[in-house]
Amino acid sequence: MSSMYNRSKDFPRSRMSQSDSPPSSPSPTAKTLRHERLARLDSGSSSLASADSNSDRAVRVSAHTRRENRLASLGSKTEEENSKDFKKLYESAFSENEKLKSNLREAQLELANIKSKLERAAKKQDQSSSQAGLLEAEKREKRVLERRMSDMEDDLKVLSDLKSDNQRLKDENGALIRVISKLSK
Repeated sequence: MSSMYNRSKDFPRSRMSQSDSPPSSPSPTAKTLRHERLARLDSGSSSLASADSNSDRAVRVSAHTRRENRLASLGSKTEEENSKDFKKLYESAFSENEKLKSNLREAQLELANIKSKLERAAKKQDQSSSQAGLLEAEKREKRVLERRMSDMEDDLKVLSDLKSDNQRLKDENGALIRVISKLSK
């Protein structure tokens, strides 16, 4: 008799180990197990005296019913706690995701800002390098022009020298022509 009582005491534990919380509506397997347990209780109690059997059975059934009610209430509490835990986990994960999203948006804005600054700096560098290139080109042009100018000044000096030489040669040629014409008369 006590072994049967112990078995019925262990039944809710085994059911609780199969799932963390009792089902809200009894499943077909749970109903079958209950019927089997009641059948075992009925068969075990038939060997006892009918008065003893009925009172023991009533005590066991009421104790069992109380135990099932306690387990069901504990199961519903754990179910509520689990759902609250899941809700808390969901809310914390959701808030964490929102924080990460806002951090990502801020990082993207900062990245866009840095990119625009880099582009402006690159343009300035291009301008300064092009200005430096222009300055170098201007300096080269200036040197070329200065060389041309000095060459032209030298050419002007040579030209003036050539003009004076040409004039002198013309004068000499005129004198020679006069001398030759006097001699030929």
